[in-house]
Amino acid sequence: MTTPSPTTPADDVLRAHAEYEYAAELAALAAADDRPRPPRWQLSPWAVTTYLLGGTLTDGTVITPKYIGSRRLMEIAVASLATDRALLLLGVPGTAKSWVSEHLAAAISGDSTLVVQGTAGTTEEAIRYGWNYASLLAAGPSTDALVPGPVMRAMRTGSLARIEELTRIPADVQDSLITVLSEKTLPIPELDSEVQARRGFNVIATANDRDKGVNDLSSALRRRFTTVVLPLPDSLDDEVSIVTQRVSSLGASLELPADLQSLSEIRRVVTVMRELRGGVTVDGRTTLKSPSSTLSTAEAISVVTSGLSLAAHFGDGVVGAHDVAAGLLGAVVKDPVQDAVIWDEYLETVVRGRPDWDDLYRACRDLGTGAHR
Repeated sequence: MTTPSPTTPADDVLRAHAEYEYAAELAALAAADDRPRPPRWQLSPWAVTTYLLGGTLTDGTVITPKYIGSRRLMEIAVASLATDRALLLLGVPGTAKSWVSEHLAAAISGDSTLVVQGTAGTTEEAIRYGWNYASLLAAGPSTDALVPGPVMRAMRTGSLARIEELTRIPADVQDSLITVLSEKTLPIPELDSEVQARRGFNVIATANDRDKGVNDLSSALRRRFTTVVLPLPDSLDDEVSIVTQRVSSLGASLELPADLQSLSEIRRVVTVMRELRGGVTVDGRTTLKSPSSTLSTAEAISVVTSGLSLAAHFGDGVVGAHDVAAGLLGAVVKDPVQDAVIWDEYLETVVRGRPDWDDLYRACRDLGTGAHR
């Protein structure tokens, strides 16, 4: 995998890997970090947790929070990786599983790119190793013909490997991890050889708990993981903070010339998502029907970022109700029949009754009138 050189500005990269985007913070933490570090860790567990949750160092360097939520959950995740137990991050879509996985790998190993993307078509070779078939046909199995996968490369270098959407991978392929996680060894029977993991190696996997029943983990594999469930944000303020931070970062990366200090619509977008997701208004007085869509924090980030682009390129640079209305409609209405009815009911019973939401009601109605017909 080609990654930008850490000494070269990644101006042309749409989204830099975490170890490059936050290189200054990681360097400051490393300089200030005087605590014990596990073998081949770039930072101590304390510094890794500070990198994730944010803080201010003794030299005044501000570490921005990458995850807003329970400190104890992050401490458990980091502590697990400092042992021989792998880590499974579990949660509904949009709970920052992949985001946390990437930042853990960046802070611990300085490399977040050793990734296996789980799908129904993921093969054992993607996890273990494959072959250069030209070399294989010419000279048979050999070390030169071997093509190591991300897990094997992580074992050789004592780094963290990431496996995204583990439960999307077929069960028999999942179980190829058992020997790796239990024996810290990857056999290569074709060469009558094996790769033994260097100290520092471990695995971070993510899984969507809505995929339960798709390819459930075997009990043998599940025992090899410490499972940390990442919840949705506890409060409206926490979720607003997460969305604001991510939209600000995305806006800067995409060079969207909009006023990031005036994103007053974020709180309304997050409120809509939380109310429809939870099936009740924030004051607890009105019960609502929930649509089929997830309406996660990630969806709120997408809605506001889309509104930011509209405001930057077709408006006055300040995100307003008319900029987020289309994104809200698209996020909520996935089923054109059932969800459209739920959305219309929400507009009429909740949004219309809030005087300071009149502009949002009109903007949504201009786009969605008759959507259920």
